Amino acid sequence: MQTEQTIKAGSEQKKRLTKRTIAAVFLIVAAIPATIYLGWRFAARQYYVVSLLIIIYTMIPFFLVFEKRKPQARELVVIAVMCAIAVVSRAAFIWAPHFKPMTAVIIITGMAFGAEAGFLTGAVSGFVSNFLFGQGPWTPWQMFAFGVSGFLAGLLHRKGLLSRKRLPLCLFGALCVMGIVGPLLDTCALLTLTSKETRAAGAWPIYLSGLPVNAVHATATVLTLLFFSRPMFDKLDRIKLKYGMLED
Repeated sequence: MQTEQTIKAGSEQKKRLTKRTIAAVFLIVAAIPATIYLGWRFAARQYYVVSLLIIIYTMIPFFLVFEKRKPQARELVVIAVMCAIAVVSRAAFIWAPHFKPMTAVIIITGMAFGAEAGFLTGAVSGFVSNFLFGQGPWTPWQMFAFGVSGFLAGLLHRKGLLSRKRLPLCLFGALCVMGIVGPLLDTCALLTLTSKETRAAGAWPIYLSGLPVNAVHATATVLTLLFFSRPMFDKLDRIKLKYGMLED
């Protein structure tokens, strides 16, 4: 009886929004979009500054995970390794335009280590990988889009709304790319490639031309989740169990 009550209490606690998650939601919904907009509006060439500000924002809720204890080096190293895997997964397909398994790696990280770690991995991976693909005013948008995918995956998994089973996971990956990541990057193209006078007329052509690009990106995400999510989850779970990492 006591065990059942303990499990139930733990489940209820997991479904409750913590202050770090609330802080992350505020940063994602308000602070980061405002920073991207102000950077685009008043300092279009200062995208490095905007990118670094986004990384700082993402570190705040991530380090709130450790509010009751000091972070262990191994915990930070694992997140750094996941960022490196995400960057390599994008770089490995530099010959295949728009084929980015990176989003799948970010989703897996968010589900394995929490929403805050997912957002941090997405933002850092977007920034670092662009040293290979090219930095520009699109970098903050990519950091934001990739970060949101990791955050949503972690949050929905924590709430019990996203399973690790392949079918729902692949479906989420496809919907995330086609409905969130892709449209955000298309919006970046709209704002950076059109003038104020031509923006309304150019919106639909840009969003429509982005559909094939987003479909290729979604295909890469689905295939990566389909074939690699289970072995990656198994490895990450063993690491978490062995070292007691990032436990709430």
